[in-house]
Amino acid sequence: RNFVLQMRAGRFHGFVVRRGDGVVGYVDRCPHAGVPLAQTLDDYLTPAGDLIACSWHGALFTLDEGLCVGGPCLGQRLGAWPVAVVDGVVTTA
Repeated sequence: RNFVLQMRAGRFHGFVVRRGDGVVGYVDRCPHAGVPLAQTLDDYLTPAGDLIACSWHGALFTLDEGLCVGGPCLGQRLGAWPVAVVDGVVTTA
């Protein structure tokens, strides 16, 4: 799920992926080209749901660490966005 937060310095674009009872969050920016990962709103996962995919260049990232395991930015990572679930609500940690 995509989120856009208005902050003093401008807008922050991030997304979260549910992992069981928890979530992981990342900055919505491909380390290869600096563009948002999804061309379609909230479309961040591969069809199998086991990896995060950049729809522009085909880069593939692990869900738990944001490590690129395939594509043009192999070995690079997505920027982490610290999030947590508090009383059933996703919050910035």
